[in-house]
Amino acid sequence: MDEAIAFRIAQNDNVATALCPIEPGTVRLTGADGLPAVQALESIPMGHKLALRDIAANEPIVKYGVTIGQATQPITTGSWVHLHCMKSNYDERSSHLDPVTGAPQDIRYE
Repeated sequence: MDEAIAFRIAQNDNVATALCPIEPGTVRLTGADGLPAVQALESIPMGHKLALRDIAANEPIVKYGVTIGQATQPITTGSWVHLHCMKSNYDERSSHLDPVTGAPQDIRYE
């Protein structure tokens, strides 16, 4: 299996972006100095976020050195950070989208 790699954009980010699909195990971090690696606890799709530390419910999700959202539940280091456990500061509808498909769940289509 290829090495799992995630990119930490800014020093104060509490998430990193998966540069490839990640399976549970060691993930090497590139980008901002700091942590050399983190243990992924679950599968994380490429382009999605990986928690670099424990994040409490209602705590900011920081990426690009800025707050991009808020945790809707406690998030454990190494977990997948996406719409199932956070809400976006930039898209009010994000909490109504399916975390895997992105399909709206607040509208019924017939």
